[in-house]
Amino acid sequence: MTGEIEARLRVDYPGFSLDVDLCLPGRGITALFGHSGSGKTTCLRCVAGLERSRGQLKVGGETWQDSARGLFLPTHRRPLGYVFQDARLFEHLDVRDNLRYGLKRVPASQRRVALEQASELLGLDHLWARRPAHLSGGERQRVGMARALLAGPRLLLMDEPLAALDLRRKQEILPYLERLHAELDIPILYVSHAPDEVARLADHLVLLEQGRVRASGPLGETLARLDLPLALEEDAGVVIEGRVGAYDVSYSLLRLELPGALHLLVAHAPAQAGHSMRCRIRARDVSLSLERQQDTSILNLLPVRVVEQMPADQPAHVLVRLDAAGTPLLARITRYSRDRLDLREGQRLWAQVKAVALLA
Repeated sequence: MTGEIEARLRVDYPGFSLDVDLCLPGRGITALFGHSGSGKTTCLRCVAGLERSRGQLKVGGETWQDSARGLFLPTHRRPLGYVFQDARLFEHLDVRDNLRYGLKRVPASQRRVALEQASELLGLDHLWARRPAHLSGGERQRVGMARALLAGPRLLLMDEPLAALDLRRKQEILPYLERLHAELDIPILYVSHAPDEVARLADHLVLLEQGRVRASGPLGETLARLDLPLALEEDAGVVIEGRVGAYDVSYSLLRLELPGALHLLVAHAPAQAGHSMRCRIRARDVSLSLERQQDTSILNLLPVRVVEQMPADQPAHVLVRLDAAGTPLLARITRYSRDRLDLREGQRLWAQVKAVALLA
């Protein structure tokens, strides 16, 4: 889909109101992120037309809602797919017929994804004859996702689709979500309060607080902002995307090429050269040095520049935002170390990355 998603929506309830003004990219995955009660699901339901809100909504240049003109497309007329926490399958139908139900919403000429394509993308071919009662939680969610795709959506909405799954089932389903992201040109609004899911899947991040938009922007830039409460979280850090380079078989180390002729060495299984991969670097796993250390067990030493610093949530700590050849990093260090290094904006030094988690 080309074009942006423009949403200026307001809805009021006793004790809570949602008031958002967003312009989102018309491709990739946008995560609506925030604590419980921040308005994530309400925002998604307003986009779907399941909640009657005031304002304007445009998707890819097509107006779905405009209160000033008295226009409000009901849900069944909005070309969207919706995936709930519960897959909501028809228990009396097998997987094949549950998928076929998704095809009934649109004429054949308007279908964007074929039945076989959706089934293959989500690994369902061997499950067609099963009833939902004989599916695992992860399998049920994959069927629900495929059925949503078969409705020919121009926009796919996902409301915490992994929230009801245990860790093993989440790890099972995440690669399928990545395939949807990589192989289909359908924008996704993805509601989550799980930082790991957002880090692995999202391209754009919207932070909601008490029904308002606190921040909206590309994932890497938004995670690195020190003025947002995200920086104070225990697992605060940044997400970096690179490309797989050489692989050292003897040490099982993968070289991830980054912008600015930088690279990271990561303990990982072999991967296809040139393949895009994300890594997550937590602020607590970054230390700083005035000189490039030689005799150290830390493999990743990156030249950086200090951009800004601020007090952390603990009085002994500070947060430092760094620039590594255009790539933002965060470091959480003690105030004692900050003063001993005499850190100041614009200063050049070395970041020592103690641990890197590849999100793949």
